[in-house]
Amino acid sequence: MKKTISLILLLCMVFALAACGGTETPAATEAPAEDAATEAPAEDAAEAPAEDAGTEATYTLGMGVVSNFDSSAAGNAQIDTTFAAIVTDADGKIVSCRLDVAQNKMNVADGLVTTGNEYPTKMEKGTDYGMAPVSSIGAEWDAQAKAFEEFVVGKTVDEVVALETQESNGHQVAVDETLFAGCTMDIVDFKAAVEKAGSDAWAVTFTTADAFTLGVAAITDDADSTAPTADADGVVKMYTEFGAAVVGADGTILAALNDAIQPNITVDPAGEIVATEYKGTKRELGADYGMAPVSAIGAEWDAQSAAFSQFVVGKTADEVAALETQESNGHNVAVDETLYASCSMDITGMMAVISTAANYAR
Repeated sequence: MKKTISLILLLCMVFALAACGGTETPAATEAPAEDAATEAPAEDAAEAPAEDAGTEATYTLGMGVVSNFDSSAAGNAQIDTTFAAIVTDADGKIVSCRLDVAQNKMNVADGLVTTGNEYPTKMEKGTDYGMAPVSSIGAEWDAQAKAFEEFVVGKTVDEVVALETQESNGHQVAVDETLFAGCTMDIVDFKAAVEKAGSDAWAVTFTTADAFTLGVAAITDDADSTAPTADADGVVKMYTEFGAAVVGADGTILAALNDAIQPNITVDPAGEIVATEYKGTKRELGADYGMAPVSAIGAEWDAQSAAFSQFVVGKTADEVAALETQESNGHNVAVDETLYASCSMDITGMMAVISTAANYAR
C-alpha cells in the first residue's frame, strides 16, 4: 500500500514539473539581443541629439543696389533702383533672399517740380502696382518677386548670376521653366542686385542656432528738389535710403546694413530732361563721398554707416526707431555717446529704414 502511494506521489511531481515547463515563453518571441540594445530608454527618447537641438552656424548678410534712369523722359523724371539682400551660409549657399524696387518718379511737365510726394516701393504697393491684369500668369509684381526669392535659395551667387534669360516682349525673362512659372518678368536687375549683394564689401557676419527672418526697406525723400526758373534749370532730387535687417526668433536684430543714393535729374522750364547724375551709392563712393574732412570724428560716410548698423544689433525694431537724437548744426545726431563716437552724422534716415526693414522681415 505504501509503495502504491509513493508511486502516485512521484507521478504527480513529474506531471507538475511538466506543466511548469509549458509556461515558459518560446525563444522565438523574444526580441533579438542586438535590437534590444539599440532601443533608447523612454526618458532618453525625448531628447534630440546635440546636433539636432540647434547647432550654431555662421551666416553672412550682404546688400546690393542697382539704379538706372532708363525711364526718364520729357515730363517724367524717374530713377528705378532694384535692391537685394541675401544671407549666405558657410558654403556660400543662399539661405534667404529679399528683393524690392524703389521706382521713384516725378511729373515735371511744364517744369513743374513738387516736393513732399510719397514713394512706396513696388513691394509696398502690392496689388496696387497693377501687374496681375497684364501678366501672362496673372500674378502681381510682389508675388513674382517672391517666387524669384524662393527660387534662388540653395544656390550660390554665381549660379544666380548664370541664370539664362531670353527676350520676350522687350524683356529678358528666365529660361528655366520652374522659375518662369512663378516669375515671368524681367530678371536682369534682380540678378545684378543679388550679384552685388554677394560681393558686398561691407557684408557682415552673424552666428545663431535659431531660425531667423530677413527684411529690406527703402525710404525716399524729395525735399531738396528745386523747380526751374527763367534763370536756372531745376533739379529733381529723389534721395533714397536702403536698409536690410536679419531678425532673430526673439525679435532682436542679428545683423543689419544700410546705404543711400543721391541721384540728380536736371529739368528745364519746359519739363525736358537736361541731365542725369548718379555716381553710385554712398557706400560705393567711399572716400570720394567727402564726409571725412567735415566730420566731427573725421570718419567717412561708409564707416559711420557701418558703425550705426553694428550698433543696432541686439535691438528690436521699436528700440531702433526710438533712439534718442539731438540737434547739431541742423542735423539730428545720436545722444548715445557710444554711438556718437563712431557715427556723428544725422541718423534719422538710418533709424527709419532699418527699423522698417526689421518690421518687414519674413
